[in-house]
Amino acid sequence: MTSRPDGSAELSRRRVLRAGALLALGGSAVPLSGCGLFGGDEQPPEPDPLAPLVDESLGLAAGLRAAATAHPDLAARLVPLAESHEAHAAELARLTGAATSSGPAVPSGATWSSPAVRPGEPAATLAALRQAERTGRESAKAACAAAPADRAAVLGSVAAARASHLEALR
Repeated sequence: MTSRPDGSAELSRRRVLRAGALLALGGSAVPLSGCGLFGGDEQPPEPDPLAPLVDESLGLAAGLRAAATAHPDLAARLVPLAESHEAHAAELARLTGAATSSGPAVPSGATWSSPAVRPGEPAATLAALRQAERTGRESAKAACAAAPADRAAVLGSVAAARASHLEALR
């Protein structure tokens, strides 16, 4: 940069071009920073693979409690099994970070349905409960085989409990 005789600074063409380039870069970088080009849109987390087992445990508990209500003579056998499923649902919910309802009802949006209770037909009700326990045992076994070690112990316990429930429902 050179000085003029009157003391003002003379701008060279190079200096003007450099200032224009910096202004252009600085002016466009600021608006682009908020448009998502720099990695802002994160995907929601995948659903926990144990979440269906929470619903399933609650559904089994609800089915057992409904059967105990419909067949009071079976209540002594069925209520402890329902409590076992509710305890498993609470532990699985703790592992997944899901909330469970305070009662044995299946949460809204659950895809699992409880077994059919047949009033006046205890043998048919027990058969439906056994089938539900068998299905539940298989899903717990499959989840256990696919789970990391910290979850496999809980899932193994759930599968074993469901297998013992099959015997209790004979």
